[in-house]
Amino acid sequence: MGENPDGAAPRTILVVDDDPINRRVLCKYLQGMGHHVLSAESGPDALGLMSENVDLVLSDVVMPEMDGFALTRLLRANPLWEHIPVVMVTTLGDRQARLEAVQAGAVDYIGKPLDETELRIRVSAILLTKEKSDEVRWFQAELAAMVEERTLALRTALSQLQEASLEVVHRLSAAAESRDPETGAHLVRMSNYCVLIAARLGLCEQDIDVLRHASPMHDVGKIAVPDAVLMKPGPLTGDEWRIMREHPAYGARILANSGNRLLQAGEEIALTHHERFDGSGYPHGLKGAAIPLFGRICAVADVFDALTSKRPYKPPYAAEHSLSVMADGRGSHFDPEILDAFFAGTDEAMAVLRRHRD
Repeated sequence: MGENPDGAAPRTILVVDDDPINRRVLCKYLQGMGHHVLSAESGPDALGLMSENVDLVLSDVVMPEMDGFALTRLLRANPLWEHIPVVMVTTLGDRQARLEAVQAGAVDYIGKPLDETELRIRVSAILLTKEKSDEVRWFQAELAAMVEERTLALRTALSQLQEASLEVVHRLSAAAESRDPETGAHLVRMSNYCVLIAARLGLCEQDIDVLRHASPMHDVGKIAVPDAVLMKPGPLTGDEWRIMREHPAYGARILANSGNRLLQAGEEIALTHHERFDGSGYPHGLKGAAIPLFGRICAVADVFDALTSKRPYKPPYAAEHSLSVMADGRGSHFDPEILDAFFAGTDEAMAVLRRHRD
């Protein structure tokens, strides 16, 4: 094989022609240009020789079994070969033939008899164009791989950041609950009860997930309540009760001014989970829909867990009695719609209670 006189690297060219003489002449010309040449006498044979290493296909038009137009359409339809240029080499010279060649996906049209100089110029130009096109494709592929790699790394980093944020939230919540060793599973139950209610109300998955992780922060303000008040075994005095009632505001201050959606929800819950639907709750006496939805949901979950759990001042109540007590608060203590949603999921709530007992 001679060297390419244009100085370009040798390319692999597939010649397709059912006439052996024409095929041999074309192969000789191309080999004289320094290229590696494959030859096929039909369309099916050409398909058997195709690979991504082929840089150019020169095909006759009129052939038995499969003409050059059909071969070109098949090459264009294959994602592995669609970028490989096809040139029609034929005695047909009418306008309709040229249009059909372009419609089939050919990039050029060379007439017979072949002129070696014209062939060299056309082939060199087409191969140069393909080289530039290949560079663009390779760059795009590398760019896509790099973007995918960076995207995966970013998703991993965001996932790790979210996990770290959730761990901080859970540790902060646990720090408040650790003041009372008899409520170790309280946070888990609260979270599950809130999710149960939210799902029954038809909240979206994103809001349910926020509530799942924010609800354990409802009593974070208890960090600021003295042990003598928080763990007192008997009834609280008036002054002690005033101190206890300040824990929602303490919790809201701890979580305030965050740009994080989770902490914002935690602030809202901490501040409003002791408000009552009729306006008799604390710290601000909010009423009805003025109480944020998450606060109204947590109010139901928190009371049920308090009633069914042991506290320094009381033994755990039976679930049936607890539900009866809560039913009496429908429309006064609790939002009726939310309480009904909780009652509709009583079996699930009982399963949570059994699974996460203190």
